[in-house]
Amino acid sequence: MDTQIAVIKTGGKQYLVKEGTVLRVEKLEAKEGAEIIFGEVLLVAQETGGEVKVGTPYVANAAVEATVVKQGRARKVTIIKFKPKTRYYKKQGHRQMFTEIKITKIRG
Repeated sequence: MDTQIAVIKTGGKQYLVKEGTVLRVEKLEAKEGAEIIFGEVLLVAQETGGEVKVGTPYVANAAVEATVVKQGRARKVTIIKFKPKTRYYKKQGHRQMFTEIKITKIRG
């Protein structure tokens, strides 16, 4: 049996997923082990050819189910601003929050 692939939209980004995929998305308000359903599915297709459903903008009656693996913070990104000859130097750090999810089922 062919596996399905889908393109989902979450956190202002689009992700190509299939069952078993583990990926990091923008922080979602859910506890570890919780089930999440993504309703904004842009495309559903068979992995090796077959029928392709493209949404306008979303595919009707399609959903992607996922489980929250963990919540966390990414590695620190350092931001440095410097202007020569004016004694201006500024250093900042930022750690982005993320949610790691595992895709369990693609319906559509």
